[in-house]
Amino acid sequence: MKNACIALSALALLLASCKENVTVTTTTDTPEPVAVKDTVNDKPLDSAAIQEARKAYATPGEAHRMMADETGTWDVQMKFWEAPETVSESATSVAGATMILGGHYQEVAYKGTIMGMAFEGKSTMAFNNKTGEYTSTWIDNMGTGMMIVKGHYDEATKAINMTGSMTDPTDGKNINIREVYTFVDPNTRKLETFDTKEGKKEFKSMEIVLKRRK
Repeated sequence: MKNACIALSALALLLASCKENVTVTTTTDTPEPVAVKDTVNDKPLDSAAIQEARKAYATPGEAHRMMADETGTWDVQMKFWEAPETVSESATSVAGATMILGGHYQEVAYKGTIMGMAFEGKSTMAFNNKTGEYTSTWIDNMGTGMMIVKGHYDEATKAINMTGSMTDPTDGKNINIREVYTFVDPNTRKLETFDTKEGKKEFKSMEIVLKRRK
């Protein structure tokens, strides 16, 4: 009992010195004191801080400038692999990149031909100022689903590394996707996609090289 009293006294002094608003409760089953924080008096952000946070979240920054720098027309060379160690299929397209909604997002529209069929696709790219994360979406006229990947920029490799998933159109199973979007030079970009199907190893399924049209 003496040790418990000493412990409680020390705890009281510690709490007083820290000026924390807490209460101490004990039970007959648990001899150790239990601190319960009182959150009634927690202060919310003031209106100025709220407005400043919202402004920072809504203002395009360096990541958006990098996206805006890609505005224009790009010639695209594409390669596809259906499975590991298979011969690739090739295709070409033209991509038009632009910034939308006041420079907050990037939109890229693709047009070309794949295996003799007219191909159209559209991607969007966002950068969340609050989380520091990129989000990319993809839709095209060769399916009815949307692919969504998220990730971060790596300054060391000059690449955005993203992960996500999509549905396998042949059996409906999930395919895990890993994308690497590399800033090769001011006029060249490379997008590599790696698939991991259920119970199988990851393999490279697509490579796209984009060259800025001058």
